[in-house]
Amino acid sequence: MQIYFLRHADAEDMRTSDFARVLTPKGLAQSEKVGKFCIRNGLLPEVILSSPVVRADQTARIVAKALGDVEVVVESWLACGMAPDYCLEELKTFAKWHSVMLVGHEPDFSTTIAAMIGLRNADAVLIRKASLTVVELDGFRAGAGRLQFSVPVRLM
Repeated sequence: MQIYFLRHADAEDMRTSDFARVLTPKGLAQSEKVGKFCIRNGLLPEVILSSPVVRADQTARIVAKALGDVEVVVESWLACGMAPDYCLEELKTFAKWHSVMLVGHEPDFSTTIAAMIGLRNADAVLIRKASLTVVELDGFRAGAGRLQFSVPVRLM
C-alpha cells in the first residue's frame, strides 16, 4: 500500500479552539498547489482519509477536488495525538486500496513515518505544513515501510 502523508496547510493562529482553526489564504493556495502537483506527477490516491480537525478537512477537500473529487473519509483516529501503532491498525480497514492519502498533523505524522520506516528516533523526520511524504508499506507493522519521497509545498 502506498501511503501519502499530507500535513494540513497553513492555518490561522487563534480561534476559540484548536479544532476550529481554519486555513489562511496562504493555506488555501498551498492546498491547491498540492492538488496540482499530484495531478502533474500522477500521484492519485484512491481515497483520502482526513482528520476531523477543520484545517485538515479543508486541506483534504481542496486536494480531493483538484484530483477529480476523490472520496474524502473523515476518521477520528487522525485527529491530533494519533499513535503510530493505532494508525497501522486502522489502515488495515483500508487494505482493499493500493494508495491512500492521510491528511493530518504533526508531530503525529513524523512519529508514524519514523515507525513505519523503522527509525528509532522520530526527531529525524520533520513534516512541514502542506508537504507530501510517501511511504510504501509492505505490511501493517512498524518497520515494514520504505520512504519513497518527501516534498515541501515550496518545491511543488
